[in-house]
Amino acid sequence: MAINRVIRAALKALSYPELDIKKSYKIKRQLINATHRPYLIPPYKTWDHKIYFEGHNIPVRIFFPTLEQCFNAPILLFFHGGGWVTGNIDSYDKVCGNLAKATCHIVVSVDYRLAPEYPFPAALNDCYEVAKEIFSHASLFQVSPKDITLIGDSAGGNLAAALSLMARDKGEFIPTRQILLYPSTFNDHSDNSPFDSIRKNGTGFLLTSKRVCDYMELYLGGTDNRNNPYFAPLLAENLKNQPKTLIITADYDPLRDEGEAYGMALKKAGNDVHIHRMTDALHGFFALPPTFSPVKKSYRLMNSFLKKPF
Repeated sequence: MAINRVIRAALKALSYPELDIKKSYKIKRQLINATHRPYLIPPYKTWDHKIYFEGHNIPVRIFFPTLEQCFNAPILLFFHGGGWVTGNIDSYDKVCGNLAKATCHIVVSVDYRLAPEYPFPAALNDCYEVAKEIFSHASLFQVSPKDITLIGDSAGGNLAAALSLMARDKGEFIPTRQILLYPSTFNDHSDNSPFDSIRKNGTGFLLTSKRVCDYMELYLGGTDNRNNPYFAPLLAENLKNQPKTLIITADYDPLRDEGEAYGMALKKAGNDVHIHRMTDALHGFFALPPTFSPVKKSYRLMNSFLKKPF
């Protein structure tokens, strides 16, 4: 059913005042870390690891489907959301644990560097380096590279899509599947955007178009990369030879239309693409408990997508 008046009023109240993310992003990071820190021993097995790249370590956390199953399961390489500015492997701990259990996949969560301290393309380069390491050493998990799927939500969906383009261009490894959850794919989220969801859903639904603009400015960091397809994948002139793709968007999300447009562009370029809009859902819904209807339905869509042979 559609969002009722009471919920709409609550969402509107939570969406204001419009905080200046450029000035308050450090406080928001602290709040996210404090409210998402696990206080109980999780019912799943994890392993923390670091991958060295160009003078720094990239932390990764590996989640296993069950306490007993540590190998032979396919892999989901996960990139978290947060506007490239907030979020980390701790704040997505429950999400990745639930994802591993629901899909019977090993989940590798990447703690890429955040903007504005590390602007574009630092986050993408970190994600690419981890992907190259995992694809190159898939045998350590007793799986084939074709059993590795890229997945990300919001900014993480952007990173997964951009990584697939970069992997094709560099030719060092070939992702065969990607799952993009309400991804950011375009470079303009102002009133001049060609997408109606920016105007229809850009206020009153928690994530506002202004916040998206602020996050993107922090991610750009003053660099002249706004038209770079690795920054905004929908701008890519060549979308051929991309992975089999599942895109899940949210009904009341300013990023809804650009995510679906990216799926249509991939399909037009000859790729195998499945697009599903989650009705009555907001941006970020995947972080809610697995019993929440859109999350449960997303797991069903993912499992169907992951089990289909090539």
